[in-house]
Amino acid sequence: MATGNASVSDVLATTIESRSRKIADNVTDNNILLKKLSLKGKIKPFSGGHKIYQEVSYAENGNSGWYSGYDILPTAASDVITAAEFDIKQAAVPVVISGLEMLQNSGKERMIDLLDSRLQVAESTLANLISVGLYSDGTSGKIDGLDTAVPVDPTSGTYGGIVRAGAANDWWKSQLQDAEATAALITTQLNTLWAKCVRGSDTPDLIIMDNNIWGFYMSALQDQQRFSTPEMGDLGFATVKFLNADVGLDGGIGGNATTSHAYMLNCDYLHYRPHSQRNMVPLSPNKRYATNQDAEVQILAWAGNLTCSGAQFQGRLTGEA
Repeated sequence: MATGNASVSDVLATTIESRSRKIADNVTDNNILLKKLSLKGKIKPFSGGHKIYQEVSYAENGNSGWYSGYDILPTAASDVITAAEFDIKQAAVPVVISGLEMLQNSGKERMIDLLDSRLQVAESTLANLISVGLYSDGTSGKIDGLDTAVPVDPTSGTYGGIVRAGAANDWWKSQLQDAEATAALITTQLNTLWAKCVRGSDTPDLIIMDNNIWGFYMSALQDQQRFSTPEMGDLGFATVKFLNADVGLDGGIGGNATTSHAYMLNCDYLHYRPHSQRNMVPLSPNKRYATNQDAEVQILAWAGNLTCSGAQFQGRLTGEA
C-alpha cells in the first residue's frame, strides 16, 4: 500500500529540519567571508530582541596614566563602550510540491528523493542569495553587507545606528584607497591601504577581490613565489597571501564581489549573526496549501545580519579610474 501522500507536508518539513544544519554549513562553505568568520569563531547566533546589538569599544579608559608611590589614582566612571544596532533581515526560499508530483512520488522513499533534488536547488539558491547580500548596502531588506560596512564614502551616512560624520566619530569610519588599479600599482595601493587599517597587532586577515583586481594582483606576482593558505585552499577557495592576510577571489562564474573593488577586512571585528531559531529551518511545520492551486509548500527560512564592532579596521580599494 502506497504511503506518504497524506503526510507529505510532514515529510517535507522533517526533511528540511533534518538538513537544516547541513544547509547552514553549505551556505557558510559557499562564501569565503563566511568561511573565514567561521574559522575565527565569529558566527554567533542571537536568540531574540527587536534589534541585533553589537558591542563596540570606541575610546580608551580615561583613568589611565602614570603614577608614583602614594599618588591618588583616578577612579571616575569611564564610559568607553557603546553598541551598534542592526535590523534583523530575513530571507526565504519556498519549496513547492504539486498534487500531481505527490501522486507520482507517493512512496516515502520516492518523496524524499524528490525533496532532495528540490532542497539542493533551494540550498544553492539561498546560499547565493546570502552571498550577494554580504556585498549589499542594506537596502531593500537585504543584509547590511560590505557596501555599507565599508562604503565608497566612509565619512557620511549612518551604519549600525551610529553616524559616521564628524571628527568625533572617526573611530567608526572605515578606510578608503581611491585610486586606479593597475598591475604596476596594485601592490603599492594595497600597502597604503594596509597601513591605514593597522593598529598594533590588529591587522587585516582577509582581502576579497573581484576578477579585475585579482588579475592585477596575479600579474604583479608573476615573477614572485606565491604562497597560498592551506587552511583556506584545502576548503576549495583560491587564495594567495598579502603580508599575513589571505587574498581570495570572489569572481569567476557567479562571483559577487563589487566590480573593480577589493575589501581589506579584519574579521576579528566582523560577525555573522543568524537567529538561533531561524537559521535555514522550515518556517512552519504546519501544512501550507496554495489557495488556488493543487500544491503544498514549505519555506526554508533565514533571519539575521552581518554586524561590525570595529569599522575603522576595515578597508576598501575602489580600483577605478
